[in-house]
Amino acid sequence: MLQYSIGLSVILSLLSTELLGLYSGGMISAGYLAFYLEQPLRIATTLLVSLCIYVLTSFLSRFVILTSRRRFSLSIILGLLLGTFVNRFVFMLGVPQDLRLIGSLIPSLIANDMHKQGWFKTILALLLNTLLVRLVLYAGVYL
Repeated sequence: MLQYSIGLSVILSLLSTELLGLYSGGMISAGYLAFYLEQPLRIATTLLVSLCIYVLTSFLSRFVILTSRRRFSLSIILGLLLGTFVNRFVFMLGVPQDLRLIGSLIPSLIANDMHKQGWFKTILALLLNTLLVRLVLYAGVYL
């Protein structure tokens, strides 16, 4: 099921970018979010960490020259660090497991697209593609 979700996400992300000019937070992000749609706290945590990565890279870009490749690399490093911190924090404090991140690279992909077009458009396109992936998956199950 996850393979179909990611495949649909790639197709919808490509269509969204080509037809609407909207980046959806990486080609596979909507597929992963659609797969975890029953766990909205995990999605919220993932989006919150994405916003943190976006803010941190924007702040650091004032002091360091961040080209697109450097910014993407920094986003991935920050995503891995913040993801490890959040997942360990959730585990150590006994917070409900629904607050874990979805993947370790997904927040970085989302944050990278936030730099291209802004956080609001990215999250809007991501949520739209996530819902479309989920609807197509449901329709495929019942056909």
